[in-house]
Amino acid sequence: MQMEWVTIVVGAVGLMSAFLIYGFIKRQPEGNERMREIAAAIREGAMAFLFAEYKILVWFVIAVTAILWFFIGPKTAIAYVCGGLCSILAGFFGMKAATLANVRTTEAAKVGGQDRALIISFFGGSVMGLSVASLGVMGVGAFFLWYGGADVQHIAGFSMGASSIALFARVGGGIYTKSADVGSDLVGKIEAGIPEDDPRNPGVIADLVGDNVGDVAGMGADLFESYVGAIISAILLGIAFKVGGEAASADIQRNMMLFPLLSVSGGLIASLLGIGSIKLFEKIDPAAALRYSTFVAAGLFLAATWFVGNMLDVNQYGAFLGVLAGTVGGIAIGLLTEYYTSGKPVTQIAESAKTGPATVMIKGLAIGMESTIAPVLAICAAMGAAAWCMPDNPLYGISVAAVGMLGTIGIVMSVDAYGPIADNAGGIAEMSDAGPEIRKITDHLDSLGNTTAAMGKGFAIGSAALTALALYAAFTQAVDAGLLAAGKPPISLDLTDVKVVIGTFIGGLVPFLVAALTMTAVGDAAFDMVNEIRRQFREIKGIMEGTAKPEYGHCVQIATFAALRKMIVPAVAALIVPPIVGLTLGPAALGGALAGATVVGVMLAIMMANAGGAWDNAKKYIEKGSLAGFKKGSDPHKAAVVGDTVGDPFKDTSGPAMNILIKLMSVVSLVLAPLFV
Repeated sequence: MQMEWVTIVVGAVGLMSAFLIYGFIKRQPEGNERMREIAAAIREGAMAFLFAEYKILVWFVIAVTAILWFFIGPKTAIAYVCGGLCSILAGFFGMKAATLANVRTTEAAKVGGQDRALIISFFGGSVMGLSVASLGVMGVGAFFLWYGGADVQHIAGFSMGASSIALFARVGGGIYTKSADVGSDLVGKIEAGIPEDDPRNPGVIADLVGDNVGDVAGMGADLFESYVGAIISAILLGIAFKVGGEAASADIQRNMMLFPLLSVSGGLIASLLGIGSIKLFEKIDPAAALRYSTFVAAGLFLAATWFVGNMLDVNQYGAFLGVLAGTVGGIAIGLLTEYYTSGKPVTQIAESAKTGPATVMIKGLAIGMESTIAPVLAICAAMGAAAWCMPDNPLYGISVAAVGMLGTIGIVMSVDAYGPIADNAGGIAEMSDAGPEIRKITDHLDSLGNTTAAMGKGFAIGSAALTALALYAAFTQAVDAGLLAAGKPPISLDLTDVKVVIGTFIGGLVPFLVAALTMTAVGDAAFDMVNEIRRQFREIKGIMEGTAKPEYGHCVQIATFAALRKMIVPAVAALIVPPIVGLTLGPAALGGALAGATVVGVMLAIMMANAGGAWDNAKKYIEKGSLAGFKKGSDPHKAAVVGDTVGDPFKDTSGPAMNILIKLMSVVSLVLAPLFV
């Protein structure tokens, strides 16, 4: 049996496991009638948004498929469609599970306490994690089996399909969730003085829907495209693998192309075992339980990778060490993110709230900027170590480091998706009057979820940097091959070349453009949301007394319409810059543009994600009464809410869009490389 079939079998096992976990969640009790009613409204709003988004994306996919079919080739176009479809399916499966698990987590907190609530919410997230990993392994494995010979370059279309869908999903979901969140907080918490997720707030259902469309479906699409991009870039760089400075034999090159595929297959099995290990740790602190489960999966993944490397006889070239460098780098970035979003910097922001929102903003921005230093150095260390381990093939080393960082995506995504499920569970508890003890449990899980989500974003950013560089290397390799075939010299990315410098500056502008467009979109949509919530408070008599029911559906419609309308321009901007630069200024200028976008995008992404996470947890720090002498409703709390409100689009809309942006630009350049030559 060809080894490619192993990846398809392992992927099928992973998908089957996800469906079994989904069935387990569905069998759990979902509480009283009021809880079921709230959960149904959230589920209906989330699925309605998802289907409305997919209806728009169908036309986009058809248009891009036609362009690829006629200008690049049918095989690339087919791979593109399948990559987009797998990304859509991963988001759909994760959303279905999350909107079932939220209410069951609330009921689990009532019946079984914190331990049971942790298990239900984590298993709900694991459906997303296993779907992402399984569809990625199966999809890339199937196309490698099909295109694994002379047509292997066409696999890049699969990565482009995943990336283009991911940017729309991340931007659209981010605009939705943050417009609802910001609008609800500004009017509900600050103006009306009512608690978060209070049923009297007309925007509360839209806010809870947003947790799912942004932090589950959006993040799932984000990490899916990172995952397949890392695998595919390593496969493509394996084509030109060298031994002692000379081209390696065909057998060695094929083994180097197989190595990342079989390695992530082992990672999927390791993730499955790591997810199962949560039962061993459920009695300890939830943060420790999630951390230990992740470490179990990482250890098993490295063991599997060592075995795969020995089986293919590639460890002698440093393949395992490259993966190890990426795995250690990913863990380091996660721990650094945890520090900046739940450690001392959070208490510093909370202390600054004593003097008002201005000092909260200053401190949060400063911490966000400072937080870029250590993670970027960790990324550099991982890249340097991976390149040092494979001196003949440094770029291949960096690509397998990205694979190492994402090898246990099944459990990393599970831990990340657990957060919004716990957040939803808290909202359902508040709206159904489940009682303060239940809300205390869900708030604790939610606070931890903010940290795990921030760690997931840090992980996504770190892997994006490595993946973008690997795709960038594959792009230069493809361009060089085309130039040499045409009898021209290879591409030269010389900083004394004016076109390269111009391209670098243009590329550096793109992240700022996308950040500005997405922040403006959230602000505009939040403006409409605030006015609608104010209108309902003003015109519907009895809302504040609890004798009249708000019109939740109107707020859901506003958020949906704004997200779908405003997600198009930022996503299209990322898609059109590479062909414009490549066709007008040439491939060298495009190489400079990719470098500029990658450096600026990584810095912006880390700063925004960590500042937003720190602001959010500083608000929760005060709400828990940890700031001596102050609690909910105090002036420092109101100041912290302002910081959290500004941080929302930072960490959940604009920041996450950066890592997709830099990879999408690289993979579009790779796929369209023949046109630029």
